[in-house]
Amino acid sequence: MASLMSLSFAVLTTVPFIMVLGNSMLIPVLPAMQKAMALNQLQTGLIITAFSIPAGITIPLAGFFSDRYGRKAVMVPSLAAYGAGGVVAGLAALFLAEPYLVIMAGRVLQGIGAAGTANIALALAGDSFSGNLRNRSLGILEASNGAGKMISPVAGALAGMLTWFTPFWVYAILSFPITAGVALLVRESKNRPSPQSLKTYSKNLGKIFEQKGVSLGASLLAGAVVLFLLFGVLFYLSDILEQRFQIFGLTKGLILAIPVLASSATAYITGSYLQGLGRKLLVAGGLGLTALALGLFPFFNGLVPLFAIVAVVGVGAGLVLPTLNTLVTGSVDVKQRGMITADYGAVRFLGVALGPPAFGLAMGLGEPILFTAAAVLALAAAAAAFFLIREQVLTLQPA
Repeated sequence: MASLMSLSFAVLTTVPFIMVLGNSMLIPVLPAMQKAMALNQLQTGLIITAFSIPAGITIPLAGFFSDRYGRKAVMVPSLAAYGAGGVVAGLAALFLAEPYLVIMAGRVLQGIGAAGTANIALALAGDSFSGNLRNRSLGILEASNGAGKMISPVAGALAGMLTWFTPFWVYAILSFPITAGVALLVRESKNRPSPQSLKTYSKNLGKIFEQKGVSLGASLLAGAVVLFLLFGVLFYLSDILEQRFQIFGLTKGLILAIPVLASSATAYITGSYLQGLGRKLLVAGGLGLTALALGLFPFFNGLVPLFAIVAVVGVGAGLVLPTLNTLVTGSVDVKQRGMITADYGAVRFLGVALGPPAFGLAMGLGEPILFTAAAVLALAAAAAAFFLIREQVLTLQPA
């Protein structure tokens, strides 16, 4: 445990924390952005998508470079680009009469930077620890990610009380010191294997997916679905808190923090104590719990029961995500770990990217249709996890 509490690992935990702020901190401010820039629901949701789609597309490249040149060689410039994107968006909002397109460009730059952050941190932890220490380290990193989700609605609401674009400056203020900390303090194994040629690397990846593709595919699907649903629900709630309940500002941020607090706490418990229950069961059970909560959503209109249900969605995500971290990072050796965790990170980002605009478009269909469809999606992903994930396949190393 002392290894986990080293300064190097402590700095590493800030990487998934800062990355998740890229979307979560904007959730409570999106209605204000919509009003300030005269946007429709789809355009507002695309502020999230503009970050997540470029990240999802770029992550595999970041994974390849991290396998070839080292984890820090990718994380440090990526963190710097993440902060620079916040500066671009903040300057656009400050000086332009119609800043939307330039803000979107800044968000794209942020997303490209985010591609080389949290997933590479997972790969580095996978390189550095094994056995129970790996489970605990990955659980802590997922909890750090969850803590970012928990704090970010409050931080976003507080920042939004100054101006609607203050969150963009927060990214820069936080990311540049973290960039320096990773560069100077995070330790990376010096016994890395020699870089492989692209041909050899691609051949070995092909073997991995040939041997483990079904189990890996079901795992990647589970990660994408659970984050699609979590961020879709958060986007939906951010809107109805103002429209239905007339709740704004800090109070709104604190309420939005409830589901992510549940997710963060559950992620830590799952990574540290629950892995022995069976990882496939944890993934399928978490998605099943999410499906149950979403199916009940249209039947309750009061604020307290709604957020009790949404907290259950957070618990479901907290069961699924750290378990997938362990399954995916442990499925390959260090030579391909960056790429495999990058693929995992890519589908996570795509889930986050698609959730808000999909829920925004579906709002007009009414809550029963929206949440029934969401529950069915969660159940389908749970069934895929239960029937297709083979833990013994994912723990065997490729020949």
